[in-house]
Amino acid sequence: MKEMNVHKLDLTQIDENGEFPCPKCGIVISPDAPTEEKYSVLCPKVNNDNLEEVVILCNSCGSHIHLTGFSLLQEIA
Repeated sequence: MKEMNVHKLDLTQIDENGEFPCPKCGIVISPDAPTEEKYSVLCPKVNNDNLEEVVILCNSCGSHIHLTGFSLLQEIA
């Protein structure tokens, strides 16, 4: 059975342009990527019309990355 790599990343702790390295393989994941070559969005989690978390898949190593911190970003905006 293959072990799944799961990581949690708080968006308030990353670079202001939104890019971050995959915690497992280091490939740079950017929200500005025009295709799903490096990552795929698996599941957005919404509560009361507010985005709470997005789970993405690193297409390089297969890690699931849980992006959190959207509520604080929405407060700032």
